[in-house]
Amino acid sequence: MTTATTLIGDRRREALDRMSSQRHHPTRRADTRPLGPPPTAFYVIALVVTVLIMLGLVMVFSASAITSLHRGNSPWRIFNRQLLWAVLGGAAMITTARVPYHRWRRFIPYILALACTLMLLPFVPGLGVSVNQAKAWVFIGSVGFQPSEFLKLAMLLYCADLLARREKEMSNLRRTMWPVLAVAGVGAALCVAQGDLGSAIVLSAIVFAVAFIAGTPMVPMILMTIGGALATLGFVFTSQRRYNRFTAFLDVTGNKDYLSYQVYQAMIGMATGGVGGTGVGSGPSKWGYLPLAHSDFIFAVIGEELGLVGVVAVIGAYLLLTYFGVQVALAARDRFGQLLAGGIVAWLAVQAVINVGGVSGSMPVTGLTLPFVSSGGSSLFVCMTAAGLLLNVARHVK
Repeated sequence: MTTATTLIGDRRREALDRMSSQRHHPTRRADTRPLGPPPTAFYVIALVVTVLIMLGLVMVFSASAITSLHRGNSPWRIFNRQLLWAVLGGAAMITTARVPYHRWRRFIPYILALACTLMLLPFVPGLGVSVNQAKAWVFIGSVGFQPSEFLKLAMLLYCADLLARREKEMSNLRRTMWPVLAVAGVGAALCVAQGDLGSAIVLSAIVFAVAFIAGTPMVPMILMTIGGALATLGFVFTSQRRYNRFTAFLDVTGNKDYLSYQVYQAMIGMATGGVGGTGVGSGPSKWGYLPLAHSDFIFAVIGEELGLVGVVAVIGAYLLLTYFGVQVALAARDRFGQLLAGGIVAWLAVQAVINVGGVSGSMPVTGLTLPFVSSGGSSLFVCMTAAGLLLNVARHVK
């Protein structure tokens, strides 16, 4: 009898301890809620991301093998590097998909501080490397990465966490909008200082999307948009070189010998592909006619070798990812999950639009990669990590 009473008392104390812990740590309560079967959006997002990654690996090898061989390297060199980053990204995606997303909130200040510190490394002699007139890369030995990719994820986590915690203070701009703008301004300024306008634009789009979803009043949002646009135009127009590069897409044919050479060659390649494409590995553009065919301009190689069918399929995949990502954000169990999912969707969608627009000659070329597809280890790794977080939110929807 005494033993039974002691056991009941112990269990009651444990239950009270759990209840007290949940009152003081509301995020833990969300973690312990029972999960139902994964929704359709979970499987669609996982399938689309996997298909894009596999397609990217195939197209990276197809686009890089010839040029790599001509430089005296193994034709598998760039593919092997991309495959290694895909494996590392797969581990990160599985981790972020399985660990409840609320548990990352306690580490956000450290993640943001680390990302901002990494942004300073390109300015360190011996570490920073200029690529296409942008000092935005860091090489430690043979390993290179782009710090701005990690900053995108860190900035997203910071904004989502801050605006989720201050849900009832959205009309108080001093407590919500100004901290977000301050951190975003520092991040964008670091990107611009590196000469990476594309990353600054995507970073601003992430902050704008999270602030919009969080319910920031429209007048400040409009003013923030106008201010960002004016800052971008000011950066472009204060340099004749940047102005010429930014406006070259308005006359691709007239600038085909220099400023729009890549875009012009990309358009020729996509026109050559027709409806069905020339076949994987058969496109002539990558034989030296199209620079950066395996990275920024891989969409042109897809259009050439897979034709209109491949182009429609890739664009359709991003549309599916965007649609089901929005559905996940709308059905998220809590405000942090909603802002996190919405920010990830905006990030991937905006970056895909800018890349495709630049390759097709309908927008300025900014040097952004095509998410999950282009060669670029840090971009692939961070995008897969973000996809894991999106899957995590999808797994915990209402």
